[in-house]
Amino acid sequence: MSLFEKTIKVILGKDLDFQVGFIVCGTQKGGTSALDHYLRLHPEICMANKKEVHFFDRDTHFNRDEPDYSRYHVNFDPKEFHTIIGEATPIYMYWDQAMERIHSYNPDVKLIAVLRNPVKRAFSHWNMERDRNRESRAFWDAILEEQTQFNNPDREQHRTFSYLERGLYVKQIKQIHAYFHKSQFLLIRNESLRNDPNTTLVEVAEFLSIHPFKPVEHTDVHSRSYTSELRQEELNFLNSFYSDEIQDLEDLLGWDLTDWKA
Repeated sequence: MSLFEKTIKVILGKDLDFQVGFIVCGTQKGGTSALDHYLRLHPEICMANKKEVHFFDRDTHFNRDEPDYSRYHVNFDPKEFHTIIGEATPIYMYWDQAMERIHSYNPDVKLIAVLRNPVKRAFSHWNMERDRNRESRAFWDAILEEQTQFNNPDREQHRTFSYLERGLYVKQIKQIHAYFHKSQFLLIRNESLRNDPNTTLVEVAEFLSIHPFKPVEHTDVHSRSYTSELRQEELNFLNSFYSDEIQDLEDLLGWDLTDWKA
């Protein structure tokens, strides 16, 4: 490493020996754990030593003039045979400041997001928080309370109680497009990953410019039984809440999301 490179490394906190080349940035409860599992099976990919590094969504990493990227890179251990380095932190897609921060780190990074029917995603999210003992409210009470906050100009993003908002994909996708070219962003349907993972992984390999994956068997990661069933009243509310959003998503992506509609 040249003296110039060493100096830049000290100033920027960047390890110039490697840079993270792709990030699975969303969405929570969309199937990112399964995708992370499959990515770790590929010999050319170096994934972070844990899922959900949570670097670009933490303000503490960005409260100085230049972030210390060595605190990010410590999560990776690339070898000579690896051709690309990646991680999966699904909150990035939702977190307002994350895309700007990621772009500052690596404007050429590739992003992957798995989108799930927002109705199913919201209920799955609530069940997860109940299992973690973070949520004591009934699902109905939680989503009604969250909805009332949408018109509050002082409302802040919430890491935990964001059952409805995280399913508003159009805003999040447009935020990504504001910083990255569309060719740098791969969107996957949860149903495709779940029902035909091998075809989906062909698309992922082409996107990452790596050799094809070996055939995999479908896996359920972090799949859990729900403590209660979604009531018809709740289903009707969610279908109505997301009706325009799903139509806008169809228009934006050119997808047929008939099966996501009521």
